[in-house]
Amino acid sequence: MNETYRIRPFHPTDQSAAQQLILDGLREHWGALDPTLNPDLNDIMGSYVQAGHAFFVVEENGELIGTGGLLLEAPGVGRIVRVSVGAACRRRGLGRAISEHLIAVAIEMGCHRLLVETTDTWTAAIRLYQECGFTPYAWSDGDVHMAMTL
Repeated sequence: MNETYRIRPFHPTDQSAAQQLILDGLREHWGALDPTLNPDLNDIMGSYVQAGHAFFVVEENGELIGTGGLLLEAPGVGRIVRVSVGAACRRRGLGRAISEHLIAVAIEMGCHRLLVETTDTWTAAIRLYQECGFTPYAWSDGDVHMAMTL
């Protein structure tokens, strides 16, 4: 894996690039997108960092190329969200690196259970999370829910 990138905490100056990267990935997968369905992306610092959660970006040569968030849902329970890698940077192991980073952060934050969900047709995401140690436990409304014990 080419390790010219770095995973670092989100900074308010990342707002526009992070939001665009995530929305572009969703638009690519779904073909169309209603950005009003993603209000957390309008203020990532407020929705994640200031709310006691965590959000990270992947940077390479000054360009934001990936994102990932960790929500603390209940004492000891976290949820990985917003893992996204720019189209030009995929197939380099960045999704896995982000996910593994979020797993380590979840452990540091005292989580003993970690959750993630994705649509049941997003096979690359399902495979990624399974390779990171998540196991499917439920399917509903076109989503697959996965968990891991830390």
